[in-house]
Amino acid sequence: MFPLRKGKTARQAHVGLPEGTFEEEHGRQGFSGKSAHLYHAHAPTGWIKIEGAVRPHSIDCNKLKPTDQADPRGTPVAFLRNNEIVMYVSRRTEPMPYYYRNADGDELYFVHCGKGVVETDWGPLNFEEGDYINLPRACTYRIIPDTKDNFFLIIQSSGEFDQPDKGILGQHALYDPGVLVTPDPAPKLDDNREWEVRIKFQEAFSSIVYPFNPIDVVGWKGDLTAWKLNMRDIRPVVSLRAHLAPSVHTSFVTPGATICSFVPRPVEEEPDALKVPFFHRNTDSDEFIFYHAGDFISRQDIKPGMITLHPRGIHHGPHPKALASQGKKKYTDEYAVMVDTVNPIFLTPQGEAAEWKDYWKSWMEK
Repeated sequence: MFPLRKGKTARQAHVGLPEGTFEEEHGRQGFSGKSAHLYHAHAPTGWIKIEGAVRPHSIDCNKLKPTDQADPRGTPVAFLRNNEIVMYVSRRTEPMPYYYRNADGDELYFVHCGKGVVETDWGPLNFEEGDYINLPRACTYRIIPDTKDNFFLIIQSSGEFDQPDKGILGQHALYDPGVLVTPDPAPKLDDNREWEVRIKFQEAFSSIVYPFNPIDVVGWKGDLTAWKLNMRDIRPVVSLRAHLAPSVHTSFVTPGATICSFVPRPVEEEPDALKVPFFHRNTDSDEFIFYHAGDFISRQDIKPGMITLHPRGIHHGPHPKALASQGKKKYTDEYAVMVDTVNPIFLTPQGEAAEWKDYWKSWMEK
C-alpha cells in the first residue's frame, strides 16, 4: 500500500516540517516496516505525569557493584534481562584466576574503560577502550587486565552475534570486514600447575580442574572464532540532507536484538532538515542506549557510563534543550551503544538500585 497523506504534513520525512509542529515516527520492525509520520501541535514527550511499566529508565552503571571489582573470583552484575538478552557490567581489576566458559549464551563485550588481554581457545586478543569483543557460546577464555579502572558492558544473547546484512551499501560499508581482528594460536604448554575451568550453565557454576593449562590449541581453522572490532573503525552512513533512522548504524545482529553504534558524524546541512533525532514510538522493540563518551546530541544530564531504557509504546526523542539548540552543531561528538531488544527487557534489583528514578521528568525541564 502506498503512503497516504491527510491534513498538514511534510512532503517527506524529517524535512520541511509544517511550522509549529513536532514530527513523530510511529514505526514497526525497527524502522524497516510500515510507518506513519504524525505532526503534533505539542512535543509528544511533553508529559507531566507517568505511571506504570512504560516509564523510561536511566541507570548510572558507574554505581553498580559487581563482585569482580574487589574479588578476583567475583562475577559481573546483571542489571537488565529477558529470556534472550542479559546485560552485565564487569569492573574486573585483577586477572581471572580461572578460565571461564559460558554455556548459557554468546557474549559481546564492549570495553568502556581499560586495556589488557583476553586469552581464548583460538589465541589471545589484546583489548582497549572502544573494542567490541565477540566470544562465542561455550568458548574458553580468561580476562587479564593491564589496568585497574576497567569497565566492561557485556551483552549475553541466546543466539550468535553476526554482522548485519549491508544490502545495497556493499560489504565494505559501516565497517570493512578487513578491520576485524582474530587471534593467532599462542598455546600455554609450560604452566606446570592445575587450572580450573568455571562453566556457567543454567545460571549456575560448575568447575572442571585440569593438571595443565587448557589453552593448549596449537592451530585452528573454520568460520567460528573469537574476534574484535573497535568503534574507531566504524564509518557511519550519513546524509547531509535528511536525518537517517538509527537502524542505519547497525553493527551486529543477534536473534534477540539489534546492536547499533553511534559515533561522530556530520550534522545535516539542509536548512529545513531535522538536525536532532526525531520523536519516535517503536512498537516492536525496547530501546537501550549505553553512553560511552562525548556530548550526547539528544540528551541532557546523561554522563558516560550511564544507560537509558525506553520501553515500547511510549515516545522517546530529544530533550527540550537539544531541540532548542539544533542547528548549532556542525558535527556530533558522541559514542554510544544502542541495543533494541525484540522482547521487553526488565531491570534487575541491582539495576533498580542504581536507577535515576526521576529520569522521566527530564523532558519537563526547559
